Amino acid sequence: MTEVQVLTERIADNVERVLVGKSREVRLVLVALLCRGHVLIEDVPGVGKTVLAKAIARSIGSMFKRIQFTPDLLPSDITGVNVFNQLTGRFEFRPGPVVAHIVLADEINRATPKTQSALLEAMEEGQVTVDGVTHPLPEPFVVLATENPIEYEGTFPLPEAQLDRFLIRLSLGYPSRRGEIEMLSRQHFEHPLEHLGQVATLEELRAAQEQVRHVYVDDVLKEYIVSLVEATRRHDDVYLGAGPRGSLALYNAARAWAAMHGRDFVIPDDIKELAEPTLAHRIIVNPAARMRNVDARTIVREIVMAVPVPGARPASSGTSEQTARRRLPFGGS
Repeated sequence: MTEVQVLTERIADNVERVLVGKSREVRLVLVALLCRGHVLIEDVPGVGKTVLAKAIARSIGSMFKRIQFTPDLLPSDITGVNVFNQLTGRFEFRPGPVVAHIVLADEINRATPKTQSALLEAMEEGQVTVDGVTHPLPEPFVVLATENPIEYEGTFPLPEAQLDRFLIRLSLGYPSRRGEIEMLSRQHFEHPLEHLGQVATLEELRAAQEQVRHVYVDDVLKEYIVSLVEATRRHDDVYLGAGPRGSLALYNAARAWAAMHGRDFVIPDDIKELAEPTLAHRIIVNPAARMRNVDARTIVREIVMAVPVPGARPASSGTSEQTARRRLPFGGS
C-alpha cells in the first residue's frame, strides 16, 4: 500500500466510527482534501452532514470552525474585522471564523448573496481581504458547505459562479435500516464523536497532497475527460454545460482517487467514478427537461454510458461505436 492509501484509509476508518454506512461519501470528502478543493453537501437535515465535517477535522487534528448562515449574517462576520486598539493606537485584524483549516458553512443558501460572495475569495485564492489588506488562510483550507435541497423558503440559491468553486457535490442520504439501528446502539450513552481521536497530522496530509500532484494521467485519458465535459455542453436537455473548471475538477479528483487506491496513474474507471460528483452541479438543465423530472446527475450518468472509453472494444457488432453515437442524446461525434 502507498503512503496516500494508508493515510486515507486510516482517516476513513476513523470517521466511519461515527458515520455509519457512508464509506463512499467519506472518501469523496477525502478526495477534496487531497485536491485542496471544497465540498457542497446537499441533503435533508439530520443525516450527518455536520458530524462528517467535525469527524474529518478531528481525525487530522486541524483547526475547525462552524458558521451558521442566516439572512442577517454580514460578510465581516465571516472574514473578520479591523478593531482599533487604544493602547497601541493601531487597528488590529481580528480574524473571522473563515480563518481555519476546515470551515463548515452550514445552510449556506440561507445567507444573502453579498454574504455568500464573501467566501468566493477565500475558496478560490486561499485568502481574505479586509480594508484593503490581504490575509492568507492556513493550509490546508477546505470549505464544507451544506444546504437543504427541499426547503427553499427564506433561502438564496447559490449562483453558478459560486457553485463552480466547489470541487465536489454529494448527498449523504438516509442510512440503511441496519445502519440506523447501529447508530442508535452507538449513541446509547453518548455521541461517539466526543471520543474520536486524531489519527493523522496536517504534515502527513500536506505530503499526501504533494504526492497526488505526481499521479500520471495519459494524454488519451485527458482527451476522455474533455470529451465528457464537452458532451455536457451539447446535450439536448442542458441549457449550460460544464466549463473548463469542470475539466480541471474531474482531472484532479481522478488523480486523488487513483492515489487513494494505491496507484500512481489514472485509469478510465477513476474518471467514470468521479464524473457525477464533479460535473453535475456545474450543469444547468433546461426548463423543458426539468418538467420531465430530468436532473443533472441523470444527465452525467447518461453521458458516461454513451461516450466511448479510450481503448475499449465493443462487445458485439450491435454495440459498435457507430451505434453508440446514434444513441447519443446530443449532437457531435
